[in-house]
Amino acid sequence: MPRVCTICSHADRAALDTALVSGEALRGIARRFAVSEDALFRHRSDHIPVSLAKAKDAEAVADADDLLGQIRELKRVAMHVLARASAADDLRTALLGIREARNCVETLLEVEGELDRRPVMNILVAPEWLAVRAALMIALDPFPDARAAVAGRLVALESGT
Repeated sequence: MPRVCTICSHADRAALDTALVSGEALRGIARRFAVSEDALFRHRSDHIPVSLAKAKDAEAVADADDLLGQIRELKRVAMHVLARASAADDLRTALLGIREARNCVETLLEVEGELDRRPVMNILVAPEWLAVRAALMIALDPFPDARAAVAGRLVALESGT
């Protein structure tokens, strides 16, 4: 049965974690909180990285929510400007409003994973791949069974099966 971490179950765990994260010496922390240096070392090695990762993830989610809210607000303002410019028959401002609203919508789609602007490359037609494939087949000429097996697998990979 695994041992329970004495630091995780300590009444002053938050203060212990803060001291560990701040880089305070284990000996000083152990003396101040009446715990063993070994327990502190194990806790710092095994549990602090997990806690920090969770905290960082939570912070990233909060930041992302805030940014998403800001983008949505920008879109709302751009739509409002567009509506006012259209009502005032100000075509130049209306076109600028349309452009800004479109940029906001595109950014929202990217953030939400609906729009991917990364370039797509088909390596199957890249000259480098064609040269490697030809070199493989030439190198396997003396081994007809291996050549047939490799060719079959390459055909399957290239056809997506």
